[in-house]
Amino acid sequence: MSISDAILTDFDRWIVTEFSKTGAFTALVVLIEIADDKVTPLCSTYFNVIGDDVDWSGITVLFAGAGREWDGAAFFPNVAPFGGPLDNSAARLQLRGLEERLDDDRLVLNEGHCFDKWGRRMRIEEVEEE
Repeated sequence: MSISDAILTDFDRWIVTEFSKTGAFTALVVLIEIADDKVTPLCSTYFNVIGDDVDWSGITVLFAGAGREWDGAAFFPNVAPFGGPLDNSAARLQLRGLEERLDDDRLVLNEGHCFDKWGRRMRIEEVEEE
């Protein structure tokens, strides 16, 4: 392992793998808050990935513009029917559908790729209420 491999986050490795698998895509993103045993979607956005040079430090700078404290982010890659990123109207429509599904079931987050605020992969587990 090289020194550069040691500083890569799980997100950094995921984005390179995803791009090599699909080519350019649109990432639907949901920022989340994690408090005790509750996960709350805070806000959502989308952006187009047109290369594998995106890294976690750049993503956190982008998310700083959300003006919200967040504990994690879920990424949902989407490709247009004939390849490449979605157009803006399709991305907005897909994002709205994702938000509605999350309102009904937080475990939908696991259909995407979840990372904590340090870029480490995570998974949302169901907790039984007492």
